[in-house]
Order: sequence, then structure tokens, then C-alpha cells
Amino acid sequence: MIDPEDVVEPEWVEWYGMTPLERLEASERLWEQYLSMGGSLDPEPDTQSPFFDPEAPPAVPADGRAGMRVVRRGGV
Repeated sequence: MIDPEDVVEPEWVEWYGMTPLERLEASERLWEQYLSMGGSLDPEPDTQSPFFDPEAPPAVPADGRAGMRVVRRGGV
């Protein structure tokens, strides 16, 4: 018999040892954590899509607050 440790990385062994229901419940907890940290389920714009409209207004967050942005530290 093959041990999971021989096939996958150590951090995945616990995941593969779970039942499908346990994985679903763990995924739900991860999504709750992601959303509580300010994550969004809205897709990022796909500039390569033929339907991309650069003149379209950006999506407004549901809570009305500003989204997360990358801030540069240093000269450009």
C-alpha cells in the first residue's frame, strides 16, 4: 500500500485524509476567514478578454469602503 507521504507534500497529507464532508466544512471555514480579512469574491478584470472595457467604471465594494491596494515604498 502507498503512504500519502510518498505521493504528496506533508501539508497535504491531512487534507487527503479527510472525508469529502470534512473537506467541505474546512473549505467553508477558509472562505469565512478570507472574507473576514477583506477578501472579495468579485473577479478581477481580465484585460485580455475581448469583452474588457477599459472605460467601464470600476466595481464599487458592497460595503462602500475602499478596496485593498498595493502601496509602493520608494521612487518609481
